[in-house]
Amino acid sequence: MERTLLCEIVTPERIVYTNEVRMVVAPTIDGEIGILPLHAPLVSPLKPGEIRVMYGDDRVEWFAISGGYVQVHEDKVIILADHAAAASQIDVERARQALKHAKDRMAELPAEDEVGVNACMADLNWCEAQLSVASKDRA
Repeated sequence: MERTLLCEIVTPERIVYTNEVRMVVAPTIDGEIGILPLHAPLVSPLKPGEIRVMYGDDRVEWFAISGGYVQVHEDKVIILADHAAAASQIDVERARQALKHAKDRMAELPAEDEVGVNACMADLNWCEAQLSVASKDRA
């Protein structure tokens, strides 16, 4: 029997996903990382992007995250993110509208408004992650 690891994707509001998987791929700030069973303990910040969970039968499930942290301990991976969504749950039209709105807000902000610019960039990155993951689910 193939060894698995438990993967949990958690936001402040809810547990988005929990399941036994063969591998998890996550976007750390230093690049993509693949996590297999028996991985060394790890805590790393994540950038906005996509989480891939792979099953023993070669199925892949995609999730969009807004950034956050990954924690690996023994055979458990916990993804902590402000926002996370399964590809199948993403409303593409709503994400497109939110992206347009964030771009419009960004254009109106003065460059010296660092807090506003950072908030807009976070919104832009979250929208782009959702759209990227949603396109992979439909491919």
